[in-house]
Amino acid sequence: MTLQDLLSDPRQFSRILYEKMKGIQVGIEDLAFYEFCYGLDNLIPPEGSWAAVELDSKEDIERRIQQRDFYIGIQLRPRKGDKIVLDETIARLTRMLLVGLLSEAYPEAWLRQRFYFDVRGFYFLPRTVYYNAEILAHFDGQPYRAFEQKQSGFDHHQGIGYRSFQAANKEVDQAFLDCLLKLIAFKGTPMLLTLAGPTAAGKTEIVERLSAAFRSAGMRISSIAMDDFLIDNDYREENRIDAMGKEAFHFDIFMRSLNRLLAGQRISIPKYLSGISSHDPQGNLKAGAVPQEIEPADIVFIEGNFPFQIEEVSSLIGAKIVYLTDDPIRLKRKWKRDIDYRKKYDPNYFRNRFFRTQFLRANDCYRAQMAVCDLLIDTTRASIWAPAAVRQILAATEIPPLSLPELQ
Repeated sequence: MTLQDLLSDPRQFSRILYEKMKGIQVGIEDLAFYEFCYGLDNLIPPEGSWAAVELDSKEDIERRIQQRDFYIGIQLRPRKGDKIVLDETIARLTRMLLVGLLSEAYPEAWLRQRFYFDVRGFYFLPRTVYYNAEILAHFDGQPYRAFEQKQSGFDHHQGIGYRSFQAANKEVDQAFLDCLLKLIAFKGTPMLLTLAGPTAAGKTEIVERLSAAFRSAGMRISSIAMDDFLIDNDYREENRIDAMGKEAFHFDIFMRSLNRLLAGQRISIPKYLSGISSHDPQGNLKAGAVPQEIEPADIVFIEGNFPFQIEEVSSLIGAKIVYLTDDPIRLKRKWKRDIDYRKKYDPNYFRNRFFRTQFLRANDCYRAQMAVCDLLIDTTRASIWAPAAVRQILAATEIPPLSLPELQ
């Protein structure tokens, strides 16, 4: 049977592809053949035959997935009738990779290196490269500590709940607490602490657990969210203000609040809800609005994804942390959390959104943070990274043992 004959025979095409895909994503082994075919049916080319799929060169594909415009062009809510569907650019890429795998135009090793296949979403996504030469140089090319990589046990999972995620990260999370306690002991309190990282990396949960540990050691804990300092969404849109820049915030109030917290003072800050701030664009409290009151504390968590990229803020922060989890694991966490439990998104909108945003956010935010942070916690690689100056502090500082509590 020629390749063209095979591509024109849906049953044979599906059967051979089913076996080949097991070498790309072991989770395919958990699907019965007919279940695999159900997923494949949603990707049948508009022309009705897999023989109609034209392959781009590997070089063209590699170049495309490193370009910002490729991701900007992804539609979040393309429709067929009244239903949101998978963006055609994403669908075309997945079709090409499937046909290229079957025809051996794209080697398995090349596919695994540059893409991952999400079984539940039944599509390919580019792998985001988080570590570059600048970041590796910041950490002298090697992690400070490394543990057994237990997230590999999720390879067969289509969704990941927090209890399983927490158990897989037990050693690295405990070591993270130990490192933080040493930095706090060395630098003293009050301390501003930021913890940034991609969506579903586990930031919210680890902050809750760290806070419980700090309280058990007699520390006072507080937090402020950068989002609460945002100016009204309508005002920002009307004036084309970039949400990632400090012009989007009541920045003077934010800086004044941080300095007062470091001086041990109680503060009153804006509250931002559903796109509306309690304060007008000039920073005045709106009539009838009620600000938030924040008590002074030993440790103040700053919630937000880019506080230490702003020079004026960075100089005030005592510990700059990035908490990282690789894209395939985070996607599985979001399937479980945001689709199964929260019912937060239309599934196809969710697939399009995750595909579009990971490269952009890594470029715009996360890699820049990794290149200047004090600690990088990589849960997938089960490792902690620290620059030389921080490693010296960690090596020279002794602390009493303190266990990190688990979320129930």
